[in-house]
Amino acid sequence: MTTKAGVISSERETFETNLAKIEALSQRLIEALAHRKPINQALHGPDPLLYAEAAQAYWQEWLKNPAKVFEQQVGYWGKSLNHFMEAQQALAEGKLAPPADTGPTDKRFGNPLWDSHPYFNFIKQQYLINSEAIRDAVDQIEEMDPKEKHRLRYFAQQITDMMAPTNFFATNPDALQKAVATEGESLVKGLENLVADLEANNGELVVRLVDEEAFEVGGNIATAEGKVVWRNRMMELIQYSPTTEQVHETPMVVFPPWINKFYILDLKPQNSLIRYIVDQGYTLFVVSWVNADESYRDVGLEDYIEDGYLTAMRVVREICGTEQVNVTGYCIAGTTLALTLSLLKKRGDKQVKSATFFTALTDFSDQGEFVPFLQNDFVDGIEKEIEASGILKSFIMSRTFSFLRSTDLIYTPAIRSYMMGETPPAFDLLYWNGDGANLPGRMTIQYLRGLCQKNEFAEGRFELMGETLDLRDVDVPLISITAETDHIAAWKDCYRGVQKMGSRSKTFVLSESGHIAGIVNPPSKKKYGHYLNPDLKLSADEWQDSADYHEGSWWPFWEAWLRKRSGKKVPARQPGDSEHPPLCAAPGTYVRVKANQ
Repeated sequence: MTTKAGVISSERETFETNLAKIEALSQRLIEALAHRKPINQALHGPDPLLYAEAAQAYWQEWLKNPAKVFEQQVGYWGKSLNHFMEAQQALAEGKLAPPADTGPTDKRFGNPLWDSHPYFNFIKQQYLINSEAIRDAVDQIEEMDPKEKHRLRYFAQQITDMMAPTNFFATNPDALQKAVATEGESLVKGLENLVADLEANNGELVVRLVDEEAFEVGGNIATAEGKVVWRNRMMELIQYSPTTEQVHETPMVVFPPWINKFYILDLKPQNSLIRYIVDQGYTLFVVSWVNADESYRDVGLEDYIEDGYLTAMRVVREICGTEQVNVTGYCIAGTTLALTLSLLKKRGDKQVKSATFFTALTDFSDQGEFVPFLQNDFVDGIEKEIEASGILKSFIMSRTFSFLRSTDLIYTPAIRSYMMGETPPAFDLLYWNGDGANLPGRMTIQYLRGLCQKNEFAEGRFELMGETLDLRDVDVPLISITAETDHIAAWKDCYRGVQKMGSRSKTFVLSESGHIAGIVNPPSKKKYGHYLNPDLKLSADEWQDSADYHEGSWWPFWEAWLRKRSGKKVPARQPGDSEHPPLCAAPGTYVRVKANQ
């Protein structure tokens, strides 16, 4: 029979064992941090002048309208004091209970203790009161440049998100409860996860979002059959094996973004756009971009166009024996596709029969959610980082995108991994999201300075490859697919760019969902619908208000559009030919190279 003393002794031994593990892991933690190679400080936050400008603007507001500022402060003080007095009164009456009003709901505070326990409820409500006060203070600043105020609002929100009580062990009931229930083992596992992430990223804290051991490129993801039929320093060109006896004469070339890997279009058979295109009877080629290292320092957009787009289209036409191709560009590859089409127009080259754009920005007059990252202080920091390393490292770009959704993509995963000791989920989309690529230095600066900051392409003055490229020169038949909740390429910004293109045949599609799910939206899911409206002279809001809504995926609509521009049926083509023999099986070799190696 086990005595109470024996149980306590056993629990203590377990606890002490876990403490010993923590001590050993702490040493590994120190060693991992010692290997950290600091990046430019400008990439960690805005120029301090932003906060100085905000303080000056707030002071001016106080001098100009003291009653308004005082009212805001008194309101904040009143809420805080009233909440404190309610808690004090409950304690004085011997009540271990929260106030009747437990405060607003917030998905971060899902544990019932945030409402039922007076300690946690007090912390939650004080945090929400403080957060509201900071937002109000920023909103009430009037004497400040709108773009700078946008940045101030963003960084103020980042600070309040970072200071959420859920992010700290002592004020997170989920973490505390699990630590007690597991006799400290959850803390050991959490520290193991933290140390592993630091060791895997040279001392940089990049929260692992997925169980990377669960996936293998070419094993259980990116498994569509095909062959690499061309390779150069910029890309591998994959031709996929036909699944129909006949195919349309005009082949399709897909240019995915080189910020991530192409296999977002072939994660698994059920949602593979690559398989869908092939199954509809098209000869499909997909570019797999190289993962840049320091030797690609001087590679620019002109290299992507010459050795990527133009070379791929030439090889495809040679293999298929056609004069024209249909092309698709996704995200930054869609932006560069538009540059390529403008260049071809200048040269009088008509090899492109039609163009499809997936969530592609071409007019950057409104920088949207990226305003905080496209000002000189941040871009100057990127330039200095590139001067030192030759590339923009993948984790910097990934971190930037993550901070646009910091609660979902940084803090919540960190809490689960480091405080709760949970193993990240086996989720293919998150695996792809973490399998990023480095960006060549010259290309990055061309994109950030010339396109994003100066908007030279939309304004008809982007100098490249001996030509002045103009968005209005894009005059081939085109279709643009955008996503309603896309926070990377906002659909209204994409729409504005399409309006400026010179084509007389333009189709615009607005899919529900975001940057990825809005595109990877197979008909079998019957999940997200889409909007259609042929009148592209309307404003974006007017276009959506008068658009026809269609349930289900836009893929069949696009395929019908593409079919009209793909010619007669011919016998199916096997990958490669005598002049372009297959080099290896899909998904190729470039896609397997990890970033920062």
